[in-house]
Amino acid sequence: MNHQSLFNTKTPILNEGKPEEKRIEILDYFHKTFDLDEQLFEAFADQSAMYRKADPLRHPMIFYYGHTATFFINKLIVSKIINERIDPRFESMFAIGVDEMSWDDLNTSHYDWPTVAEVKEYRDKAREAIDQLIRNMPLYLPIGWDNPFWIILMGIEHERIHIETSSVLMRQVPLEYLKPIDCWNICSEAAPAPENLLIPVAGQLLKIGKLFNDPLYGWDNEYGVHEADVQPFEASKYLCSNGEFLQFVEAGGYNHQGYWTEEGWNWKTYKEAQHPLFWSKEGDEWKLRLVFNEIGMPWNWPVEINYLEAKAFCNWKSEQTGLPIRLPSEDEWFILYRNANIPDQPFWDKAPGNINMEHFQSPCPVDMFQFGDFYDLVGNVWQWTETPINGFEGFKIHPVYDDFSTPTFDTKHNLIKGGSWISTGNEAIADARYAFRRHFYQHAGFRYVKSPNEVVIPKDVYETDPEVIRHCESQYGSDFLGVSNYYKQIAELAIQYSGKNRKNALDLGCRTGRTTWEMAKGFDQVTGLDFTARNIRVPIQLQENGSFNYVFPEEGELYSYNQININKLGFDQLVGKVTFLQSDASNMKTIFVGYDLVLINDILDQMYDPRHFLKGVHKRINHGGRLIIATGYDWSETCTKKGNWVGGHRDAGEQIWGEDDLALLLFETFTKIGDTITLPLVRRINKRKYNYHTIEVSVWQKKGW
Repeated sequence: MNHQSLFNTKTPILNEGKPEEKRIEILDYFHKTFDLDEQLFEAFADQSAMYRKADPLRHPMIFYYGHTATFFINKLIVSKIINERIDPRFESMFAIGVDEMSWDDLNTSHYDWPTVAEVKEYRDKAREAIDQLIRNMPLYLPIGWDNPFWIILMGIEHERIHIETSSVLMRQVPLEYLKPIDCWNICSEAAPAPENLLIPVAGQLLKIGKLFNDPLYGWDNEYGVHEADVQPFEASKYLCSNGEFLQFVEAGGYNHQGYWTEEGWNWKTYKEAQHPLFWSKEGDEWKLRLVFNEIGMPWNWPVEINYLEAKAFCNWKSEQTGLPIRLPSEDEWFILYRNANIPDQPFWDKAPGNINMEHFQSPCPVDMFQFGDFYDLVGNVWQWTETPINGFEGFKIHPVYDDFSTPTFDTKHNLIKGGSWISTGNEAIADARYAFRRHFYQHAGFRYVKSPNEVVIPKDVYETDPEVIRHCESQYGSDFLGVSNYYKQIAELAIQYSGKNRKNALDLGCRTGRTTWEMAKGFDQVTGLDFTARNIRVPIQLQENGSFNYVFPEEGELYSYNQININKLGFDQLVGKVTFLQSDASNMKTIFVGYDLVLINDILDQMYDPRHFLKGVHKRINHGGRLIIATGYDWSETCTKKGNWVGGHRDAGEQIWGEDDLALLLFETFTKIGDTITLPLVRRINKRKYNYHTIEVSVWQKKGW
C-alpha cells in the first residue's frame, strides 16, 4: 500500500458526474479512509497499550479501533439498507461511549474487550460488506439525505472524524508504547516565535449556512440560515504561538484565579495544570509531545490548548494591554475566511494551508501559510471560538443519526473552526461545525480579537427539538382530558406487580425519564434506557441541575415556556437511585442483566427486531422476576420489517394478533400473571389537539429453573 496516497483525499462532489464514475470515486474514498484509520493504529508498538485509557474520561483505544466499523453496520441496519449483523456483540460493545456524556457507559469493568486480532478480523468483514454495497447498490445523482449512498458517506466522514480524535488520544499514550509511522512527514522547521499584532477587519452583513442541495456531504448542524451584522473588529495576525503563550505561563497565569472563568478555575484546580497538556519540561528545556514522538519545543508553532486555557490567556492579555481581548466568534472567523477568498476543499488543487494532511502530519510554524494580512485562517490547528454551538434557523436532524448535534446544544460545547493538519473530508470544509466541551483537548489553538461585537451566550436554554418536547409534555405535563398520566400509571403498576424483590429494575424505552423516576419510589435502583441521546439528556439534566426547560407549540407562532423541576415532582430524594443510559433495545449490551423487573415501555412496535429481543429477554431477568410489556402493537414497516412483527399479520391465512403471538414467544420461559390491562395514553399536540390511544399491558413471571 502506498501510504502517501492516503493523504490529499477529498470529500466527493455529490451533484455532478456520471453515476458509475461516482461509484468508483466513493469506493476509493471509502477504502482510503479505512486504510488511513488502520495506518494510525500501526503506531502501537505494544498492543497492550490499546487496553489502557489514554484519558480517564475516554474508552481505551481498542474501543475506537472497533467503533468506526460498527458505526457503519449499525447505521446500515437502522436505515434498513442491510438486515443482518456481522457480530451483534461487537456492534453493541463498540456502539456508544465516544464522548464524556453522562449517558455514555465508560465503566471498564463492564467490558470484556476482544483481542486486537479479533477486532481486525471484524473490521475486515465490515470492510468487505460495505465494499459490496458500494459496488452493487443502485446509484443515482444527486446524492442527498434520502439517498442510500448518503449513509455510506455518513460512515466514511464519521470515520475521518475519529482518525483525528483518536490521534489526539494517542498523544496521551506513553511514548514507550508507540513507534513512528514511517511515511508521516513531521515538520522540521522551528524558530523563535514571531511578534503578534492586531490587524483591523472591516465589518459586514454576514449570511452563513448550507442549503440542502449543497454539493458536499454535511452534518445536520451545517444546514439552515444564520444572519448577523458584524461590526468592525481587530484580529491577531497569527495564531497564538507556543512562544507567545509561554509569556502567560511564566507570568504565573495558571495560578492567578482572576484570569479564569469559574469553570476554568475548577478544571485547572482539579487537573493541577501548570502548562498546556502537550508540554513537558526537562531541566530548563521545554518539549512538545506530538502523536507518537516528542521534540524540542518549536516556539513558532501554534500552542494547543483547550478553550478554558485560551480564555484565561485572553483575560491576561486584556489586563496586559488594556484592550478588550477575547476569542473570535463563529461570525468573526467567517469574516476573516471570506475576506481571504480561500478555495474550499475539494475545490483546490493544493491545500492552501496545513490541512488535509497534504503538507505535514504535524503542526508547523504560524508564519508559514499566509492569507493576505493573516496566517493560518484554515489549517495547522483548529481555532476555539466564543460561540457555543446551536442549530441555525431551519435546523433539522437527520433521522439515521438523530443525536449527532442536539446533545451539544447545551451551551457547554464551543465551536472550533478552520480545521487542523489532520482534518480531512468534511472536517476540511468551511461549513464544518464541530464543537467540544470547553475542557476537551483537540489539535486546537486560537486566534484572539479585539471586538465590540457582543457574543450572546444564553444561560437558560429552552429545548425546541420537536420529538423531545413532545415526550416532555406527555410525560411531565398535566393530566390531559381528565386522563391520568400514563407514565406515572405504568410505574405504579410495575411496583404493584414487582413481587417481593425490588432491588433492580429496568425501564426500557424511558424516553425523557418520567417512568424511571416514578419506579424509583418502589425499587432500590432503576436504570432507564433509550435509543437516542436526544431523549436521555432530559433526565440527565434533571439529575445534574434539578430542572429542564422546553417550549411547546400552542397556536401558530405562539409558544408556552415550561420547566420540569424535580423538587416539585418530589423526585429530589431519588437522584441517587436512577441511572440513564443510551442503548439499542434490539441489540443490548450483555451488562444489562440481573433485574428483578424489566418494563418494555411502549417501544415494542418501534424496535427493528422485537422478536429477537423477546426470545432472549429471560436472560436479563432474575429467577422469579417480572417482565411487563406495554405496547399498542402499532406495527409499521417504517420501524420494523414485517417478518419481525409480533402479531398484526396473517399466517397460512389465519389472523395472528399481538397478544397471542406474544404468548407463543414467551411461554417456554415465562408464566403470564392475570389478565391483560388497558391503560389510556394521551399526547398533547397543541392547545386544542390531542392524540388518544390505548396501551395493552401484560405481566409475566420468569419460570424458576
